[in-house]
Amino acid sequence: MRPGEGDRGSVTIFVAVLAVGFLAAAGLAYDGSQKLGGLAQARDLADNAARACAQGVDAEATLASGAAVLDAADAEARALAYLSTVGISPVAVIVGPASCEVEVELSVQTRFLPGPFRVSATEQATALYGVEAAR
Repeated sequence: MRPGEGDRGSVTIFVAVLAVGFLAAAGLAYDGSQKLGGLAQARDLADNAARACAQGVDAEATLASGAAVLDAADAEARALAYLSTVGISPVAVIVGPASCEVEVELSVQTRFLPGPFRVSATEQATALYGVEAAR
Protein backbone atom coordinates (compact mmCIF):
# COMPACT_ATOMS: atom_id res chain seq x y z
CA MET A 1 0.00 0.00 0.00
CA ARG A 2 1.39 3.31 -1.02
CA PRO A 3 1.25 6.35 1.22
CA GLY A 4 -2.09 8.22 0.97
CA GLU A 5 -4.02 5.35 -0.69
CA GLY A 6 -6.24 4.87 2.39
CA ASP A 7 -7.45 8.47 2.16
CA ARG A 8 -9.05 8.20 -1.29
CA GLY A 9 -12.37 10.05 -1.47
CA SER A 10 -12.07 11.89 1.85
CA VAL A 11 -11.62 15.26 0.13
CA THR A 12 -14.70 14.61 -2.02
CA ILE A 13 -16.93 14.18 1.05
CA PHE A 14 -15.49 17.33 2.61
CA VAL A 15 -16.13 19.34 -0.57
CA ALA A 16 -19.70 17.99 -0.84
CA VAL A 17 -20.48 19.06 2.74
CA LEU A 18 -18.98 22.50 2.14
CA ALA A 19 -20.91 22.89 -1.12
CA VAL A 20 -24.21 22.26 0.67
CA GLY A 21 -23.26 24.87 3.28
CA PHE A 22 -22.32 27.41 0.62
CA LEU A 23 -25.57 26.82 -1.27
CA ALA A 24 -27.57 27.31 1.94
CA ALA A 25 -25.72 30.56 2.67
CA ALA A 26 -26.26 31.78 -0.89
CA GLY A 27 -29.96 30.91 -0.60
CA LEU A 28 -30.30 32.85 2.62
CA ALA A 29 -28.53 35.84 1.10
CA TYR A 30 -30.51 35.82 -2.15
CA ASP A 31 -33.96 35.11 -0.71
CA GLY A 32 -33.31 37.45 2.21
CA SER A 33 -32.52 40.28 -0.18
CA GLN A 34 -35.66 39.45 -2.16
CA LYS A 35 -37.71 39.72 1.03
CA LEU A 36 -36.17 43.10 1.88
CA GLY A 37 -36.87 44.30 -1.66
CA GLY A 38 -40.48 43.14 -1.35
CA LEU A 39 -40.84 44.98 1.95
CA ALA A 40 -39.51 48.19 0.38
CA GLN A 41 -41.95 47.77 -2.51
CA ALA A 42 -44.88 47.20 -0.10
CA ARG A 43 -43.96 50.33 1.87
CA ASP A 44 -43.71 52.36 -1.34
CA LEU A 45 -47.10 51.15 -2.59
CA ALA A 46 -48.78 51.79 0.77
CA ASP A 47 -47.21 55.25 1.02
CA ASN A 48 -48.29 56.27 -2.49
CA ALA A 49 -51.81 54.94 -1.91
CA ALA A 50 -52.04 56.87 1.37
CA ARG A 51 -50.93 60.05 -0.43
CA ALA A 52 -53.53 59.52 -3.12
CA CYS A 53 -56.13 58.95 -0.41
CA ALA A 54 -55.19 62.18 1.38
CA GLN A 55 -55.96 64.12 -1.81
CA GLY A 56 -59.66 63.31 -1.48
CA VAL A 57 -60.42 66.60 0.26
CA ASP A 58 -64.01 67.74 0.83
CA ALA A 59 -63.69 71.29 -0.51
CA GLU A 60 -66.85 72.70 1.09
CA ALA A 61 -66.16 71.27 4.55
CA THR A 62 -62.53 72.39 4.34
CA LEU A 63 -63.46 75.98 3.44
CA ALA A 64 -66.13 76.08 6.12
CA SER A 65 -63.90 74.75 8.90
CA GLY A 66 -60.54 76.22 7.87
CA ALA A 67 -58.88 72.81 8.34
CA ALA A 68 -58.43 69.93 5.92
CA VAL A 69 -61.43 67.59 5.93
CA LEU A 70 -61.50 64.45 3.80
CA ASP A 71 -64.46 63.15 1.85
CA ALA A 72 -64.27 59.53 3.08
CA ALA A 73 -65.77 57.97 -0.04
CA ASP A 74 -63.61 59.99 -2.46
CA ALA A 75 -60.46 59.44 -0.41
CA GLU A 76 -60.96 55.67 -0.24
CA ALA A 77 -61.79 55.55 -3.96
CA ARG A 78 -58.53 57.37 -4.76
CA ALA A 79 -56.46 54.89 -2.74
CA LEU A 80 -58.22 51.93 -4.34
CA ALA A 81 -57.83 53.43 -7.82
CA TYR A 82 -54.07 53.87 -7.33
CA LEU A 83 -53.63 50.33 -6.01
CA SER A 84 -55.70 48.86 -8.85
CA THR A 85 -53.43 50.54 -11.42
CA VAL A 86 -50.46 48.66 -9.95
CA GLY A 87 -52.43 45.42 -9.55
CA ILE A 88 -52.61 45.30 -5.73
CA SER A 89 -55.62 44.78 -3.49
CA PRO A 90 -55.25 46.54 -0.14
CA VAL A 91 -55.62 44.75 3.17
CA ALA A 92 -57.18 47.88 4.68
CA VAL A 93 -57.90 51.51 3.85
CA ILE A 94 -58.86 53.59 6.89
CA VAL A 95 -60.01 57.15 6.28
CA GLY A 96 -60.09 59.55 9.23
CA PRO A 97 -61.26 63.16 9.33
CA ALA A 98 -57.97 64.45 7.91
CA SER A 99 -55.75 61.40 7.44
CA CYS A 100 -55.60 58.07 5.65
CA GLU A 101 -53.95 54.80 6.57
CA VAL A 102 -53.35 52.10 3.97
CA GLU A 103 -52.10 48.56 4.56
CA VAL A 104 -50.89 46.34 1.72
CA GLU A 105 -49.53 42.79 1.62
CA LEU A 106 -47.33 41.29 -1.07
CA SER A 107 -46.13 37.79 -1.85
CA VAL A 108 -42.40 37.49 -2.55
CA GLN A 109 -41.29 34.42 -4.49
CA THR A 110 -38.25 32.52 -3.24
CA ARG A 111 -35.66 30.65 -5.22
CA PHE A 112 -33.80 28.59 -2.61
CA LEU A 113 -35.80 28.66 0.62
CA PRO A 114 -39.32 27.30 1.06
CA GLY A 115 -41.78 30.05 0.38
CA PRO A 116 -43.19 32.38 -0.78
CA PHE A 117 -42.68 35.07 1.85
CA ARG A 118 -45.57 37.36 2.82
CA VAL A 119 -44.59 40.98 3.52
CA SER A 120 -46.89 43.79 4.60
CA ALA A 121 -46.62 47.50 5.19
CA THR A 122 -48.87 50.17 6.67
CA GLU A 123 -48.39 53.84 5.80
CA GLN A 124 -50.27 57.00 6.73
CA ALA A 125 -50.75 60.41 5.07
CA THR A 126 -52.39 63.56 6.41
CA ALA A 127 -54.18 66.18 4.34
CA LEU A 128 -53.02 69.74 5.02
CA TYR A 129 -54.73 73.04 4.29
CA GLY A 130 -53.66 76.67 4.38
CA VAL A 131 -50.66 77.72 6.41
CA GLU A 132 -50.12 74.12 7.61
CA ALA A 133 -49.37 73.07 4.04
CA ALA A 134 -46.52 75.61 3.70
CA ARG A 135 -44.42 74.05 6.46
